[in-house]
Amino acid sequence: MSARRAVRMVAVASALALAVSGCAGQGSGDGSDSVVVNTTGSTATRPETTATPTPTPATPDSTAPGASVNGSGATGLWVPADPTASPLATGLDAPWSVIPFNDGYLVSQRDDGAIVHVASDGTQTTIGQVEGVESGGESGMHGLALLDEGDATYLYAYHGASEDNRVVRMRLDGTGPQDLALGASEPILTGIPRADTHNGGRIHFGPDGYLYISTGDAQQRDNPQNPESLGGKILRVDAEGNPAPDNPFGNAVYSLGHRNVQGFAWTSDGVMWASEFGQNTWDELNRIEPGGNYGWPTVEGIAGDDRFVDPSIQWAPAEASPSGLAAKGDTLFLATLRGQQLWLVDTSGGAVVGDPVAFAPDGVDARMRDATIGTDGTLVSLTNNTDGRGSPGPEDDRLLVVRLDAK
Repeated sequence: MSARRAVRMVAVASALALAVSGCAGQGSGDGSDSVVVNTTGSTATRPETTATPTPTPATPDSTAPGASVNGSGATGLWVPADPTASPLATGLDAPWSVIPFNDGYLVSQRDDGAIVHVASDGTQTTIGQVEGVESGGESGMHGLALLDEGDATYLYAYHGASEDNRVVRMRLDGTGPQDLALGASEPILTGIPRADTHNGGRIHFGPDGYLYISTGDAQQRDNPQNPESLGGKILRVDAEGNPAPDNPFGNAVYSLGHRNVQGFAWTSDGVMWASEFGQNTWDELNRIEPGGNYGWPTVEGIAGDDRFVDPSIQWAPAEASPSGLAAKGDTLFLATLRGQQLWLVDTSGGAVVGDPVAFAPDGVDARMRDATIGTDGTLVSLTNNTDGRGSPGPEDDRLLVVRLDAK
């Protein structure tokens, strides 16, 4: 094990031990109690963004009311059992989203629009390509979610089309790698602003049974503060794409003032958390509330402005550039691109407890695009070196599995 990775594992054990003992500080998510991970900031050009100022769950990732989220309803702190990660799959092409399915996983590939099934033994099968995917820049095939409706299972997908970003659903027939097949693509929500960058793209069914959708500002700085625009938002709709009836603005918008949310998850207490790309200074972890305004483009990071919700944690871009987010119990696992690591964040009662801790699996030198919790309780993450911004190795990109222990 390299000295760098060994130090990180010691940091995981030490910092999380402090959190369990109650010796670490606790943040409430407002400006005074927010956690600042790197106070130096950064003016470097973002690796994932431009520098211009502009029903019944099908899987643990798709939850109905009362169900556990992202594979675990357990409470308590979860940490890596050891510093290693086992590659379940290799040779993936610009993978973007991973979700559990039966005893394996479904992975979306951004550039070719393919959906790949990875079985528990590592066998990979391309089960189809989503119709109408138009890739280019950072747009293409993005987030996935699953929903069972009676005897039918539907795969939902967020993707770039010729004129917009949209959410579609397809019937998913079969159970194993040899008989899985995608049906026709049915748009349920269209007209989400699209650009070469800042496309958001994560989707999950929440604990309330509604579909949540993260969108980017699509380089249009007026979008996030306009409640009538679908850009720079977290959206909440039903399975057919209709706005949830109790949404705060009477349309599909659930929260606003976002620049580029690419990850969100719910801890076991039902609190929703989201990761967000800032511009050049601060990346964010936010506690999401209905109707909350998170400040972009007026503010970035912790501002102490009563008009906006401050992040619970902010990072300098070199340490983060955050994408996918997973939760097990009350522990969050944040995949980072430029940071090339996972941030472990302990929460309690809707607040961050202690300091976040970096975890980079031993022997893995890679951008991290997504994270989820498998049906067996392991932490599963996607590397992202083949998306045009990384330095691919001979086995990239990979689907990695990390065993977790309860503390």
